[in-house]
Amino acid sequence: MEEKDRVARAVELFKSGYNCSQSVVAAYADLYGFTEEQALRMSASFGGGIGRMRMTCGAACGVFLLAGLETGAVDGKDREGKAANYALVQQLAEEFRKRNGSVICAELLGLKKPEGSAIPEARTEQYYAKRPCPKIIEEAATIWKEYLEKKQK
Repeated sequence: MEEKDRVARAVELFKSGYNCSQSVVAAYADLYGFTEEQALRMSASFGGGIGRMRMTCGAACGVFLLAGLETGAVDGKDREGKAANYALVQQLAEEFRKRNGSVICAELLGLKKPEGSAIPEARTEQYYAKRPCPKIIEEAATIWKEYLEKKQK
């Protein structure tokens, strides 16, 4: 799959009902040996700002999950590896913040307080019209695409 197609795929996944985190992770999961189903499961809990608590944006969490697949330390004593992964996550978070204004779901949605419900909203035309999520997912998937391109050079 072409990298620009992965960005479009992430937006398409969101528009077909998957959450923001699932959409970003599933668009790239095959690069790390995961099936789409595995990707959807491993990222399911991060939608809605982590379990719809409106904390860290799920699209950002998706990029951070990909960063772990790319650079995560697999030895518990590997402090340098952990530090390298954390540095990448911080760099990605800063880029996400620069492009979207925040990494916090509630702030991105303009909510004064969390809705206090675990029930996701129905995905209607009105839902998509009032949400910045498709654009944010596109930005998140693009940030990861750009990271991979830069890494290849």
